[in-house]
Amino acid sequence: MKQNLLYVVLAAVLAAGGYFGWKKYQASSTVPVTAAASPNAERKESDVLHFEANAPQLSFIKVETVEAFPEPLVEPLNGRIAYDDNHTARVYSPISGRVVKILAETGKEVKAGDGVLALDAPDYAQAATDASKADANLVRQLESYERARLLYQAKGLARKDLESAEDDWQQAQAEAARAKARLNNLSKPVAGNEGLYVLRAPVDGVISERQVNAGSEVRPDASTPLFVISNPSHVWVNVDLPELEIDKVKVGQSVLVQVDAYPSEAFMGTVTAIAGAMDAFTRRVQVRCDLDNSGLKLKPEMYARVTPIADDHSSLPRIRNSALFTQGLYSYVFVELSPGVLQRRKVVLGLQGHDRSYVKDGLKAGERVVTSGALLLNAELSSAD
Repeated sequence: MKQNLLYVVLAAVLAAGGYFGWKKYQASSTVPVTAAASPNAERKESDVLHFEANAPQLSFIKVETVEAFPEPLVEPLNGRIAYDDNHTARVYSPISGRVVKILAETGKEVKAGDGVLALDAPDYAQAATDASKADANLVRQLESYERARLLYQAKGLARKDLESAEDDWQQAQAEAARAKARLNNLSKPVAGNEGLYVLRAPVDGVISERQVNAGSEVRPDASTPLFVISNPSHVWVNVDLPELEIDKVKVGQSVLVQVDAYPSEAFMGTVTAIAGAMDAFTRRVQVRCDLDNSGLKLKPEMYARVTPIADDHSSLPRIRNSALFTQGLYSYVFVELSPGVLQRRKVVLGLQGHDRSYVKDGLKAGERVVTSGALLLNAELSSAD
């Protein structure tokens, strides 16, 4: 019994010695610097921590450089990248037929008038036949009219017969023009595709979608286009704007667009249209923004985060929310003054989002803030006071 009691007393003495040794180590490795070491002379000595270069506390913190971004008006809104319909054509076949050959593949750049599809189409063959018949009939009716005119001049034909021949000739002209227009509206044979109907690109662009294969049967009343041809340097982003934020967005306003594929990049856009009515089910208003996609990084159907901004020419420092901690009514961050020297600084926040916040006062772009471990540093600073 006495021996067990002795072991307990000995363990308590060792634990107490270890505790006071750790406190002594902390005191030696964490030293408040003087206010003269800080660029802000008004800062108190108790706001700054100084660590040795090999201090273990530094391994538990992460520091990032603050970047400036345009000041947002609201939190990022859900959006979706879409084709710019002003630079996009959805190509359907105007006649029924069977696909004989695909003339253009996805990703190929085409010019207006280039063939994209060759069809074996009975309707096209019928149109070509009608055009040939109309031309032949026009020649025949013209000859009949010329004969009738000569006979009338020689007093060998009644005037009504001349007028009837002239009427037949004019009808033949109209039918030939109709048949020719119908054929031209469809297509013209090209080298290597004699007798086939050739579907052509209506605009310049890149084939972004192809929904047809060789041997497929196509119809003019199809629900999906055979090809989508678009200029990829122009895209839209469609935004679902909540009812509460309608007064924050107007036509001509600039927006900041981000996508998951390029988390470190931001794309600038402009609001070009706001729907005149609200969706009864989602309680959202559709907003359309134009984007300059000259780098061809944005693809239709990408999800995006769209942030309306207050001014293109003003910006605020943006930091991760993990860098923030509160004391009383105020928010603070730790700023790295130099390697191992960390200063607790009060900041005034603007918009606070789910992941990041914008700082209106107390921080500048280019400074380095602690984004992981700020609470631990604050606890150590409080214990040193």
